[in-house]
Amino acid sequence: MKKSILIIAFFSLIFGCKNEKKASGKLQIVTTTTMITDLVKNIGGDVVDIKGLMGSGVDPHLYKASEGDVTKLANADIIFYNGLHLEGKLVEVFEKMKNKKTIAIADALDKNTLIGSEYFASNFDPHIWFNIDYWLQAGAFVSQTLEAELPEQAETFRKNWENYKAQLITLKAEITKTIEALPKEQRILVTAHDAFNYFGKSFNFEVVGLQGISTATEAGVQDVQKLAAFIIEHKVRAIFVESSVPKRTIEALQAAVKSKNHDVAIGGTLYSDALGTAGTVEGTYIGMFKYNVKTIVEALKASND
Repeated sequence: MKKSILIIAFFSLIFGCKNEKKASGKLQIVTTTTMITDLVKNIGGDVVDIKGLMGSGVDPHLYKASEGDVTKLANADIIFYNGLHLEGKLVEVFEKMKNKKTIAIADALDKNTLIGSEYFASNFDPHIWFNIDYWLQAGAFVSQTLEAELPEQAETFRKNWENYKAQLITLKAEITKTIEALPKEQRILVTAHDAFNYFGKSFNFEVVGLQGISTATEAGVQDVQKLAAFIIEHKVRAIFVESSVPKRTIEALQAAVKSKNHDVAIGGTLYSDALGTAGTVEGTYIGMFKYNVKTIVEALKASND
């Protein structure tokens, strides 16, 4: 019932307003995840007005639009979202917005290069931000979209993108150097769900998630026991909590390992489906990536020294 009310309210707002830009002339943009919000802010700069739907610690797999979100979406000139059914609960809303400019940044990527997933209707793993090369492609796509929408500010968007592009290239080089300090046989990353497969593919980590790729799937007792056996067999000494997934899932896994007379440490909390708190270093894509890699490498090195 609530879902129907939100959809009705959404269309009432769309047809009841002209959706004009504010008197400032700024482009009105709505973004879904915190990663996309950060990307668009770095490219759009001060000439756009950005409203992000999701905040720190929010799980996009389970996120549902509020009445306030409906208002933001109705008043937007452009809506940037991830796509590949990451925002599963918002798909129906986006599909009904035929007269709104909705942009899935995943459309910038060659689908033949993506990791397959049986958990999503798109049949692809949607956690594309953990491949920095993909994020570079997404950034170029966002810049081109903004340039076309607001031609008078095209030069600003291009300059902002070139600056941020250089930062992303530097980020990849720094992360690669940090990871090289960790022997390949120790690169086993066990987390709450499989958000890190693109990261693993990029940096030669074996990634195992307790809940699979989507947090909408529940981990059962057999899943916990199976992963506990894997941890023991491969002598994995550190596992990781995710900021957007309840800690109890990893604590249950740790308990299962200990019940078999083995120890496994919780190596820290990683940012997976959302950035850290706004205004902090981890509240940016670059800061999040550096923090995650530092946490992973230090925990796995310390536990295997």
